[in-house]
Formats: sequence, structure tokens, C-alpha cells
Amino acid sequence: MLNNKSILITGGTGSLGKELTKTIFNKWPDVKRLVIYSRDEQKQFQMAQEFSEINYPAIRYFIGDVRDLERLKRAFNGIDYVIHAAAMKHVHIAEYNPDECVKTNIGGAEHVIMAALSSNVSKVVALSTDKACAPINLYGATKLTSDKLFIAANNIRGNQDIKFSVVRYGNVMGSNGSVIPFFMKKRAEGVLPITDPAMTRFNISLQDGVNMVLHALENAWGGELFVPKIPSYKILDVAKAIGPDCEHKIVGIRPGEKVHEQMITTSDSFTTYDLGKYYAILPQSTSWDLNEFKKHFNAELVPQGFEYSSDKNEKWETVESLRQLFKEHLYPDFNF
Repeated sequence: MLNNKSILITGGTGSLGKELTKTIFNKWPDVKRLVIYSRDEQKQFQMAQEFSEINYPAIRYFIGDVRDLERLKRAFNGIDYVIHAAAMKHVHIAEYNPDECVKTNIGGAEHVIMAALSSNVSKVVALSTDKACAPINLYGATKLTSDKLFIAANNIRGNQDIKFSVVRYGNVMGSNGSVIPFFMKKRAEGVLPITDPAMTRFNISLQDGVNMVLHALENAWGGELFVPKIPSYKILDVAKAIGPDCEHKIVGIRPGEKVHEQMITTSDSFTTYDLGKYYAILPQSTSWDLNEFKKHFNAELVPQGFEYSSDKNEKWETVESLRQLFKEHLYPDFNF
């Protein structure tokens, strides 16, 4: 799929960007070009230690901000596929710096769309978050707006052969700033801060997140918002898995946090289709034939009133399954 293609990843030095880079070079060694677009030169320098242009001649490191439209247009020159992963994602930081969050997450999304439409890009996949579903914080609200912009971009492409789609998933296990590495650091102190003992979250591995992005690149018809079928965990089970002998100190929910997360609301159920491994929330009107889509993917409309929430999930991680996942994906040498 990606051999002889040029791909650009915005926010490419993040956890998902690096895992995407590794997967792309492993599966498609003849990729034409892979551009890592981000604004942090130090992170680019560090990533280049692992993926150097000597060992990976197809890779390019491009300093730039998604807030800078002209820079994006230059970076998109000759690019076939764009994966938009750049965002301000820390909930409490966004609450304290709302204008900065809006500029990056909404303005940046607009710029990615405009740059793609002014170049020969053929596919754009934007990363979303469960916090964009029925948002109560600014980060979620900006990502919901971003989702809407990318989906609506299919309506303004004219005769251009370009498809915009979105992937939405829950907490990426072990990603930068997430709860698992935080608890691992706190473990040595003997106390794990718990925001709310009832809290639940969706859980997805970094590789499964990458696989979902690649699925969207290969299969999207334009306008879909893909949602994976993944398990939930209880925050207390994560704490027990990492620090069984640690004290649990209840510290309260931070500004903008939810006790439980959603990825599909009851209102979404009217246009949500079950594709097997994933759900797809479709726009109210599509530029392609819905019956052909349903036939092609064997897609079935979910029941009216269907809701996909982390506290009402059918699949759950246990303390033991979490420990196994940690050893498999994050800390192979650690004795839980």
C-alpha cells in the first residue's frame, strides 16, 4: 500500500508518530518518502538517533508548526498521504491556555485541510480522541471541531481525488503523559494518586492505534469516523497491577476530566455502522452510495440508542491481563 508513496506525519515525533514510522519501514521498505513534520527540534534530533537518514534514506525531518499554513503547503509538496497527529492534548494545560489550544487544534486542522486541497495529496487521516465525544473540556471541544472540519472537507474537494477521514480511540497504553508511566514513576514512592476510584477508560495499544490509522488510509471512502472495538479498564485495577502494595491516595478529578469516557453517543447511533473490527460513524450525507458501502464492508447499522461508553463496555481488562499487556508492550524486563 505505501511502497513508492510519500507520507507526511504531523506531530510525527510523538508516541504514535514514532510507532507509525517503525511500522511503515518494517512493512513497506520501498516507501518513497516519510516526512516527520513537527515544531520541536530537540524531539526531531532525538528521533533521528533511532531513525537516521543514513539508515533510513527515505526519512525527512521538517521543522514546522501546523499553525503556519505556508510552511505546511511547502511540506505537502509531492506528498501522497497525510496523517495528522499534531495537537495540544493535555486536558489541564488546554484549560489554562485555551487560546493556544484553539490555535493548534482547530486552526491547525483548517491549515492541514487547506494545504492538502492546494496540493496533490490523495488521502488525509486525522487522529481524534474519546474526549471529542460529548466533550466537557476545551481539548475535547477543539478535537470535536477538528473532526467536523475534516469530515466536512470531503464536501469542498470539488473534482479533486482526495479523501478525508478520522480515527477516534481511547487512551493509548503507555503514551507520553498517560497514567501508566505516571504510576510506574510514583510506584517507588509507595503512593499512587487516584483521581476518582470509580474512573474507567478505554484502552488501546500503540500498535493497535497504528493499525487503525493504516486501516483508514487503505479503506476509507471519505467522511468516516472510525472507532475501534477495544476493552476498558478501571483505574483502580491499573493501580493494583502496577503497585499492589502502594497506598491509593484520592486526589480528586482535575479540571475538565470525566469519570467515564464515550466514543459513540446515542445520538451518533443513527449513522453508526458495525464493520466488524471497527465502528464507523458516517456523515448525514455522503458523496458516495451508502448501499454500495454497506455491501462492500458488510456493514450493519447499530441499534438506535446504541452507546459506546467506557463504563458500559462488554470487554474489560483485569489486573492480570493488564500486567501481561504491560510486560508485552511496555516493560518486558519488569517483574510485576
